Amino acid sequence: MAHERTMRKTVMDMTSGTPWKLILSFAVPVFLSQLLQQLYNTADSIIVGNFLGTDALAAVSSSGNLIFLITSFFIGATMGAGIVISKYFGAKDLDKVSKAVHTNIALGLASGVILTAVGVIFTPTFLKWMDTDPEIMDEAVSYFRWYFAGALAIVLYNTFKSVMNALGDSRRPLYYLLFSSVLNIALDLLFVGALRWGVWSAALATTISQAASVLLCLVQFTRKGTVYQLHLKKIRFDGPIFREIVRYGLPAGIQNSVIGLANVIVQKNINSFLKIATAAYGSYSKIEGFAFLPINSFTMAITTFVGQNLGAGEYERTKKGSRFGIIAAVIMAELIGLAIWLAAPALISLFDSNPEVVALGAQQARIEAFFYCLLAFSHAVAAVCRGAGKAVVPMGVMLAVWCVFRITYIEIMMHFVHEIRFIYWAYPITWGISSVIFFLYYRFSDWVHGFVKK
Repeated sequence: MAHERTMRKTVMDMTSGTPWKLILSFAVPVFLSQLLQQLYNTADSIIVGNFLGTDALAAVSSSGNLIFLITSFFIGATMGAGIVISKYFGAKDLDKVSKAVHTNIALGLASGVILTAVGVIFTPTFLKWMDTDPEIMDEAVSYFRWYFAGALAIVLYNTFKSVMNALGDSRRPLYYLLFSSVLNIALDLLFVGALRWGVWSAALATTISQAASVLLCLVQFTRKGTVYQLHLKKIRFDGPIFREIVRYGLPAGIQNSVIGLANVIVQKNINSFLKIATAAYGSYSKIEGFAFLPINSFTMAITTFVGQNLGAGEYERTKKGSRFGIIAAVIMAELIGLAIWLAAPALISLFDSNPEVVALGAQQARIEAFFYCLLAFSHAVAAVCRGAGKAVVPMGVMLAVWCVFRITYIEIMMHFVHEIRFIYWAYPITWGISSVIFFLYYRFSDWVHGFVKK
């Protein structure tokens, strides 16, 4: 009985109860977690921009999409483990849940080590590929090398979080992130503001705070009686489970990398307008991160809900819950988009008061923010597909539209009309095209039987 009580406290069974209440109770802590993460990422930029100036802010912003490209594949792969864990938890097969947990952690350890080595060694090469302004190259190299020095902690935290989220536990990641956010901001103020160590110390603060999150996760995972209890001797690659994780996670990893690749090319074109444009783009990206919060929180809830309920064979219940999640994500994203559209100049000036930076950042916000509903819809339906074991579908759509079409559009426009506003328009155009495709797939395909062997 004690074991059952402990398990109930650490997981959320989403196969019974009112779907919209379950999705909201899962999504709200995720939303708060993402809000905290975005706040301390934003605090990095605000502190760097205000204490160290435009050049330092441009150095931090110069290749933010490069970080996403390199880390997103490994973090996306953890989604595969989450789908497997959700499915077997919904089917009440706790032995396979345990195997999936330990295989996922083994994958996280291997991925983190590889990512650290690649990032630290090849940072200068990556930044040259990005056409980073020579004036900020030295600061950018130091920042990104220190950032990648903590890549193992970043991957492991996301690995542990994927396990907890797959089992319906979105509260503990919130608590751990709250602690690391406060620690990160305090260290930023100490390293950058008080000690004036330079832009690299902002990355050091992030590395330390991420490592603290991992330690908190380890304390929870070593507790006895939890469904995801960690045993060091069991951390290994279980063949059948690993193949399932790869089957569901590889498309998600590729999808994230595809988006990251497209954004890297966008960043490269932005950098061609020199450091003012780079600083403006980086400032707007931080603001857009807030708009993505409701999207991300509901997509994670949708994936877990769909995975658990399809694992339990609850098809109509799955449809009902997914509809609510999609609609809620779209409405919240659009409300935030309208707020950003109205307050764009004031928001950009938080990062850099340079009038040129504010003007360019506000221009991008007012082109893109009105269309956040399309971004939300695409991501929400993609989350349904992943939860249903159809991860190849969003990968294919985003590869075709968000990568190939977006890059082609930008390269053509920059060749004939070298104006930055045409880069900004690439986003709402591709969000709209993908939303049409996802609507047709969601409405007319048999996605609810994704786990059924034919």
